[in-house]
Amino acid sequence: MSGIVQPWKIGVIVDSFRVGVREGLVKAKNVGADGVQIYAVKGEMDPANLSATARKQWREYIDSLGLQISALVGDLGGHGFQDKHENAAKIEKSKRILDLAVELGTNVVTTHIGIVPEDSEGEVYETMHLACDELSRYATSMNAYFAIETGPETSVRLRGFLDGLSSKGVSVNFDPANMVMVTGDDPVQGVYTLKDYIVHTHAKDGIRLREVDPRQIYGALGFEPLDHDKLAEQAESGDAFREVPLGEGSVDWDRYLKALRDIGYNGYLTIEREVGTNPDTDIATAVRFLKGTI
Repeated sequence: MSGIVQPWKIGVIVDSFRVGVREGLVKAKNVGADGVQIYAVKGEMDPANLSATARKQWREYIDSLGLQISALVGDLGGHGFQDKHENAAKIEKSKRILDLAVELGTNVVTTHIGIVPEDSEGEVYETMHLACDELSRYATSMNAYFAIETGPETSVRLRGFLDGLSSKGVSVNFDPANMVMVTGDDPVQGVYTLKDYIVHTHAKDGIRLREVDPRQIYGALGFEPLDHDKLAEQAESGDAFREVPLGEGSVDWDRYLKALRDIGYNGYLTIEREVGTNPDTDIATAVRFLKGTI
């Protein structure tokens, strides 16, 4: 790249503080974050629970703190979009979350879609493709994105799936830790592979303890569905992988951030901390780590 290199903005997932949205927003401001990502599937930020007045009030409150919203979390869990019998309701819910995102000033909703199967000719692949193509068209019509979180499959397989969609309305939320923890994929090479699709990133770190079938972690048809609480338990004390503080895991941050620079990524580095007993300290440390690195 040429010209002046702009610093990345640092975000924090508000729910990582585990204190509710309003207090979490204040904590994010206090640790020096530029923006926040907010869980919008259920609870107080579920689109179904927010009137037009409430949406306006939330946006005004976030603006008053000097924060931006980097993205909303719209991950519906379960089997993602692998089960054709569930997809109509999940697609509708996802669209309403994206509507809310745009109203709140962001054009990104991050999600898991289920593991992209190896067999691109199979029924599950086709089911996921049809659902994601509909979501992609809807997002593109709003100049927005559903951003798939990396990790359940290799970057090469994900790239192939994305290339088959009719638009880039379904793109990528790049999480380097998920890759090193579960598939053992190289995040640096993953950035170059997915360079045309990365619209948001998570700043997280981890280590892989042993090889594991991703379907046992992220769920799939024929396996248990994705359960975020169980995923967090595994990340904290499981025998397959561990989430660790930034800079203490297997993500090579210097090379990873250089790769993001190389592809011209200028979006958020949003801190996600799903484990640990002292999230305030961990997140503040992560903010300092990123500011010292970028």
